[in-house]
Amino acid sequence: MPKVYAIILAGGTGERLGFPTPKQFIKVAGKTIIEHTIEAFEKHLKVDSIIIVVNPSYRSLMEEILLKNNYKKVKKILNGGETRKESSYIGVNSISDEDAVVLIHDAVRPFVTERIINESIEAAAKYGAVDVAIPSVDTIIKVDDSMFIEEIPRRKYMMKGQTPQSFRVNLIKKAHQISMDDKEVTDDCGLVLKHGLSKIYVVRGEERNIKLTYPEDTFLIDRLFQLRTHAIPGVSLKELKGKVIVIFGASRGIGKSVLNLSENKGARAYGFSRGNNVDVRDIDVIEKSLEGVQEREGRIDFVVNTAGILGIGKLEDRAIEDIYREISINYIGPINVVKAAIPYLKETKGSIALFTSSSYTRGRALYTVYSSTKAAIVNLIQGLAEELNESGIRINAINPQRTATPMRFKAFGKEPPETLLRPEKVADATLKTLLSGLTGQVIDVRKNG
Repeated sequence: MPKVYAIILAGGTGERLGFPTPKQFIKVAGKTIIEHTIEAFEKHLKVDSIIIVVNPSYRSLMEEILLKNNYKKVKKILNGGETRKESSYIGVNSISDEDAVVLIHDAVRPFVTERIINESIEAAAKYGAVDVAIPSVDTIIKVDDSMFIEEIPRRKYMMKGQTPQSFRVNLIKKAHQISMDDKEVTDDCGLVLKHGLSKIYVVRGEERNIKLTYPEDTFLIDRLFQLRTHAIPGVSLKELKGKVIVIFGASRGIGKSVLNLSENKGARAYGFSRGNNVDVRDIDVIEKSLEGVQEREGRIDFVVNTAGILGIGKLEDRAIEDIYREISINYIGPINVVKAAIPYLKETKGSIALFTSSSYTRGRALYTVYSSTKAAIVNLIQGLAEELNESGIRINAINPQRTATPMRFKAFGKEPPETLLRPEKVADATLKTLLSGLTGQVIDVRKNG
């Protein structure tokens, strides 16, 4: 397999959005758009090097981002040109390996997936030139200069282009060299097609692989990040040995499994619950619990809160005291835990895991209070990921499928065991998330995942 380069084009100025900084530097889900984009290529096993082409006015800002993240694959930051075409040429021309594969990607497409990158690399090595596109769900019309319809192409042949566009380096270099004075074609695949240098294979894109272009796109991207779930990176629980972890809600269910698994893997684990008079609704008690662990161990690396209750019934029929209790335990409790843990985790650049539920994406009748508290947890960790970023603290939400816990049994009664997750699997995912570099993410845990 040839060497693989990824060029990320970040030369935009954000004039159309009216922001003081370019759109690639807007923060969403705890990070700038370009950080999310870089990470997609940084984590891909087949990508060897990343080249960033940036507007010269924002080079220092880009350098700050790189220093903060310590990316391993970013090898060059290049000053971009006045047009996308010129910036693309600058990036391509910086690669000396003529036999390599290069992926050219928009910095403001943060949702590019591992599959798209993988298939683009393989197709470029085989065919020489590759685009990414999705079928058009709308009818496309061709108009003349007077805005009268000239043609209505058959929709089955119409597709909407995305990025990355991928090429063998020698091919795309040639396309740019012979079109230096061409002002009409700005698209890299368009250059190859116009000059008949190669057939262009199309890799199937994804609807979520959208580009931040207009102001309203920021709201859509923010929502997509909120709904996006992450796979857990390949980390080993052996890394837990010697770490200090504190679990709230540790007397049963998932919390107890996290406690047991932590101890089995060599961590110094401390569990608190109402069973030992620690109620997450009381921040003073939480602070004293953490202070005691700190005095004994000299450090706290990880904090987990699994405490929660599940109420049922129409809002109009439930007692207000019952509603307040559910909100206090499910939402105020996690806030108390995080606030009390921050001073200790700043010292270790540690990590926090809170718990949400699949019901966070859509409120459920009879479970409206529970669903809304779980949606609030997702918003909480996304906002806190940004607030805590400078301190090095990471925070994520674990989103387990239906799990065989005492709380679930109490709420739903007996269910077929084969349809439920085991708490041990959720504990494994929780601990791996704590060890990972993820922050501001919702981590799905599925029975067959």
